[in-house]
Amino acid sequence: MADEGVKNGDKIKVMYTGYLEDGSVFDSNEGKEALSFEVGTGQIIKGFENAVIGMKIGESKSIIIKPEEAYGERHEEMVVKIPKTQFQGEEIKEGMMVSSSNGMQATVVSVNEEDVTLDFNFPLAGKTLKFDLKIAAIN
Repeated sequence: MADEGVKNGDKIKVMYTGYLEDGSVFDSNEGKEALSFEVGTGQIIKGFENAVIGMKIGESKSIIIKPEEAYGERHEEMVVKIPKTQFQGEEIKEGMMVSSSNGMQATVVSVNEEDVTLDFNFPLAGKTLKFDLKIAAIN
């Protein structure tokens, strides 16, 4: 039965390393526990899920996922400036992650005397991703 490869409804375990277009690693589970998920349930990004269909235990491959099948496109309207006074004495630095009062995560893009520019886009939005993946188990 497992000879037919991964199909929707299978619970699988995958080892992976994710790269940005510049070759830098943004995520990996090498040396850690395999990523477990049920195929076809939308628990992971669409391009990754589609890529494992038909793969067999022990099989490896490299895939490239465009933004629309990964974390979506960037939206410039999600980059906002707010008065620095909203941070009441907190030390705010470029590159920091902050949470808004409604729980949304944002990356600090820039800080000046008056304003803080926040980007509420998911950090991988708009990026083409490359993954090296290997099927560790199919249940």
